[in-house]
Amino acid sequence: MTRVAIAGLGAIGRALARRLTDGMAGLTLACAAVGDRAKAQAWLDREGIACPLVEPEEFPARADLAVECAPAAAIERICQPMLTAGKKVMVLSCGALLERSHLFDLAKANGGQIIVPTGALLGLDAVTAAAEGTIHSVRMTTRKPPNGLAGAPHLVKNNISVDGLNEAKRVFKGTAREAAIGFPANVNVAAALSLAGIGPDRTTIEIWADPGVDRNLHSIEVEADSASFTLTIANIPSENPRTGKITALSVLAALRKLHAPYRIGT
Repeated sequence: MTRVAIAGLGAIGRALARRLTDGMAGLTLACAAVGDRAKAQAWLDREGIACPLVEPEEFPARADLAVECAPAAAIERICQPMLTAGKKVMVLSCGALLERSHLFDLAKANGGQIIVPTGALLGLDAVTAAAEGTIHSVRMTTRKPPNGLAGAPHLVKNNISVDGLNEAKRVFKGTAREAAIGFPANVNVAAALSLAGIGPDRTTIEIWADPGVDRNLHSIEVEADSASFTLTIANIPSENPRTGKITALSVLAALRKLHAPYRIGT
């Protein structure tokens, strides 16, 4: 059995806790870490889920794999203990990894592993395969309902308002690295795309606040020596408008592969 720790019991963490409690072959819910223990315990009690609430530093003693679905600022506390112990961490706030290359070094030095699930994107298999050859360019366009971008540091810093929009407004154009800093809770997809392909400084992204959409739309254009392809996905938001419903399902699919008798995809 793979013992799973969950960091964060928001929309994704709760979906994961429910499914692990219902039963997934070879997987068991070991513990969780949260910011508000009283709120989390009340939810666990209502759901009938038995799960010890601990500090992230206790994960290595209790779990084989930790799933990070917490605010990006907590990534060090979640990853460092597990990687130092040679264990696995599944990271959803992968934008935070772009400025923390030492975590990759820590994993390599201790035999640990950082896993970035596909999340709200699609086609990372194709991008990863193309990266074995030569990728010439990767361009991404994200459109979200304005409330899915509200409060992002880039908007606050540059005094960009997305309130009361009557038409789509481009609020960012730049690299995936810059997007990860400016929109840490909104476009982790861009960071995942850059890690799969040509890196955060060559992967470019436009972000639009669009009152005409009710889903999170991501479009990717890749030019490589092996293929040219365009990928588009329209994600239904979860109870957290910044996160698509498919993100939690992507984590579950990645966990299921750990013990599956067969695996599909690169």
